[in-house]
Amino acid sequence: MDTKDTPYCSSQKSAPIYEALEQFKKKRVVPFDVPGHKRGRGNPELAAFLGERCVSIDVNSMKPLDNLCHPVSVIREAEQLAAQAFGAANAFFMVNGTTSAVQAMVQTACKQGDKIILPRNVHRSVINALVLCGAEPVYVNPEMDKRLGIALGMSLSQVEKAIKENPESKAILVNNPTYYGICSDLRSIVQLAHKHNMLILVDEAHGTHLSFGKDLPVSAMEAGADMAAVSMHKSGGSLTQSSFMLMGPAVNVGYARQIVNLTQTTSASYLLLSSLDLSRRNLALNGERIFREVKELAEYVRSEINKIGDYYAFSKELINGDSIYDFDVTKLSVHTLDIGLAGIEVYDLLRDEYDIQIEFGDIGNILAYVSVGDRKQDVERLISALAEIRRRFGIDKSSLVTQEYIDPEVVTTPQFAFYAEKESLPIRETVGRVCSEFVMCYPPGIPILAPGERITEDIITYIEYAKEKGCSMTGPEDLDIERLNVIKGV
Repeated sequence: MDTKDTPYCSSQKSAPIYEALEQFKKKRVVPFDVPGHKRGRGNPELAAFLGERCVSIDVNSMKPLDNLCHPVSVIREAEQLAAQAFGAANAFFMVNGTTSAVQAMVQTACKQGDKIILPRNVHRSVINALVLCGAEPVYVNPEMDKRLGIALGMSLSQVEKAIKENPESKAILVNNPTYYGICSDLRSIVQLAHKHNMLILVDEAHGTHLSFGKDLPVSAMEAGADMAAVSMHKSGGSLTQSSFMLMGPAVNVGYARQIVNLTQTTSASYLLLSSLDLSRRNLALNGERIFREVKELAEYVRSEINKIGDYYAFSKELINGDSIYDFDVTKLSVHTLDIGLAGIEVYDLLRDEYDIQIEFGDIGNILAYVSVGDRKQDVERLISALAEIRRRFGIDKSSLVTQEYIDPEVVTTPQFAFYAEKESLPIRETVGRVCSEFVMCYPPGIPILAPGERITEDIITYIEYAKEKGCSMTGPEDLDIERLNVIKGV
């Protein structure tokens, strides 16, 4: 079903979980179950902070409200409506974040020893899934835009090469769109994968809106993907940590549910579930208008930022028909190095000097997330602040590093490296050794190093530079990232 062109039936006006909670509240049930705050009475400060209406629906699973682990009534109905809205065969409500959806996709498609083809510039959740299930990654190292210092999409010729060299692979995973708005030729990759009996998994964390807006890149389900992880809380308006896992008809939905239940909580938050339900309804009924306005707002801000000078808010002009097959114009990605400041420095200045919190800053770029809740006056503040930052803080750019992504040398699987006997060494003494943990800037959460990869001089230099510039570094056992764990004897 093409959700961009097919009218929604009247059932999309329903929000079954929300409606069941409203009915439950009217019954004035006396709670002798969990949670122990008993509709907020046991924690007045929490009730005052979050509001009585909010804490009154922080309830436990029960027959009238269904159970996320084995839905048979209102949650099941809500999942069916979500599947219809996104053009999927099935949809699961995910309350452990999109991380759990990504991990469930990989573990549904792959078992220990199976191969999966994927770009190396994936979110850490993908490689975490490989640690958990023991699948072997076949990396398609992405092309780079050297000016912007960002990894691009998956080239179709690279995917063809990976399939030819690894025909036994079970699945291909695609980032679409990337954090920066870059889209691969998803339809062609899907066709290629299915021709070779491989599943297509799409990390669509940053593409909720693609299923509802007009004149945007193709969504995963519309392209024929088998599974997609969708961060409803990013551009869809639900509460943080709430997402959907979408599935096509080729996926064994019962088995996928079993995989999800290996790691997802048995105490699902009805705050998160109802936020997904209401947000799905909002997008199903109003998404085309919402994302037309978001697109127009992002295009306006992009144009105004480019008029400032030295900043580069990039867009569809990057499209090359291959590694940048399309571009998501709702993504406001801005290259900052020409004003002499790393993206993370602009990120910090916006927050500390102008009280503006953007999504992230890396070595060369910033991302300001424009979505359903933004107002014209807010983006005007952002434009003015960027102009002032250029005037007040801009310096010569000659000493700045531009490289964001470094091709890794993969020595062994993430699972083997993560669980192998290891030793901790000062970071400068690890060059040439095999890493057994993650190192990344978060956001965006793309590993600089992942378990099983060779540590090089360039990688250590990059980590030290990112720390110096103020990037938020995560992953290693040593929180100060003065030491790294490496495989003992390797």
